Amino acid sequence: MRQKIYFASDFHLGSPDHDSSLIREKILVAWLDMASADAAGIFLMGDLFDFWFEYRTAIPRGYARLLGKLAEITDAGIPVHLFRGNHDMWAFDYLTKELNIQLHRDPEFREFSGKKFYLAHGDGLGPGDNGYKFIKKVFASPVNQWLFRQLHPDFGIRLALYLSRKSRNANIEKEKLEQDITLKLINQRITVHSNELLAQHPELDYLIYGHYHYPLDLKLNGHARQIVLGDWITNFTYAVFDGSDLEQKKFSL
Repeated sequence: MRQKIYFASDFHLGSPDHDSSLIREKILVAWLDMASADAAGIFLMGDLFDFWFEYRTAIPRGYARLLGKLAEITDAGIPVHLFRGNHDMWAFDYLTKELNIQLHRDPEFREFSGKKFYLAHGDGLGPGDNGYKFIKKVFASPVNQWLFRQLHPDFGIRLALYLSRKSRNANIEKEKLEQDITLKLINQRITVHSNELLAQHPELDYLIYGHYHYPLDLKLNGHARQIVLGDWITNFTYAVFDGSDLEQKKFSL
């Protein structure tokens, strides 16, 4: 009987290069095989790709195994949801039309088996990070999306991948200087956001986020749990709700 809900985030396929991305893609496909055996739904909570942009007649090259597996799962009647992250915010309608993936652009409240959930990728939430919040608005502009679409895909996608990797390398170097910076950012931004939400919605049981690449299970206000899912670059972690409780796990072949 299908009753489990699976959550995972931050796969960043395409990064840092084709060969290592392909290895992770195969692991992800194996996880999807496992999850689809008893899943009532699968939630991919953002940054499925390190970069994704849909031209009118072209999409980024690659990911054949993943896209085929997702189509197989949705064809079997299992809902797959993708919350757009900061790296795949330019996903429009291709994944919905071709793979029947349900695309989500904003945080959402959900209920599963009587438990209340808040689901979000996590980027731009909470106080601070004003520079990114401004850039996000720039990227979300239909005018700027149209301008980017005028670039030839070979150039546009290559440029975007270069900038994405450059930004990631800068973050890695920053984390080397301050090893616990990610946990600090979670506490300063996501946890503040969660507590503000709980003040308005004390009925929430689980608040689930991606984005920060640091798996975390934190109890708030006595009963609610804040879950940061972690990434599929180094952690390969996910969460599964069985109808009564939610557990964080690590996937390995």
